[in-house]
Amino acid sequence: MLEIKQLAAALLIALASLAGAQTAQEVVDIPTRSGVTQRMIVLTPPEPKAAVVLLAGGHGGLQIFPNGSMKWGEGNFLVRTRQSFADQGLRVAVVDAPSDRQSPPYLGGFRQTPEHVADLRAVIAWLRGRSKVPVWLVGTSRGTESAAYVATQLSAPEGPDGVVLTSTILTEAKGRPVPAMELDRIRVPVLVVHHQQDGCSLCPFSQTPTLMAMLTNSPRKQLLSFQGGRSTGDPCGAFAYHGYNGLESDVVRQVAAWVLAR
Repeated sequence: MLEIKQLAAALLIALASLAGAQTAQEVVDIPTRSGVTQRMIVLTPPEPKAAVVLLAGGHGGLQIFPNGSMKWGEGNFLVRTRQSFADQGLRVAVVDAPSDRQSPPYLGGFRQTPEHVADLRAVIAWLRGRSKVPVWLVGTSRGTESAAYVATQLSAPEGPDGVVLTSTILTEAKGRPVPAMELDRIRVPVLVVHHQQDGCSLCPFSQTPTLMAMLTNSPRKQLLSFQGGRSTGDPCGAFAYHGYNGLESDVVRQVAAWVLAR
């Protein structure tokens, strides 16, 4: 009888694994600047090996509700793959715009400011307080402006342990793209992820060598490029090559492996 019960328990565990059991998520608000709070969705797998702060592109105003749903951005590459990152053993924090930026333009014109740095400094500190694991900033599209800029402004022990830039903003006439930042100030590992067929005019794959050459003080850096998948709609949108449509699981797996290799 004991053997039958053990077999039944093993079968239940296997079925749960096959079903892709979801990691429980919580909505957390933490204080940052005076009178300002930062909301984020947090997913915590058993015994996380590292933590990733996922920074969506676009205007960045996810407008997360207390139940974990959001008004905008659910389709964003990093937002829609948050469970996949957790499945790789990473604690995940999906970051909204702060409480004082909950209306248009949200993070527009805000990503390269001291206030944004202060908000993400608080997120990094909160994650480190939850578990003593490395904390990485992972940005996509406009989110790369946040991740790269914060990494140029914060060093140990307040800054990130590493940075991942996916679909990086490489050129822009009106603003400051990532290669125009003081990237030599980044002294942590940097992984650059880019689709070779990215059709977004702000993210030409041909400019990635310039970006890599500017990471002069990063102790470990690599360009991870992808091809194929599917592209629909706006070439700068979440379901174009720009958003790794059809390649999500492979991109997340390779990013997580690089982060954990450290």
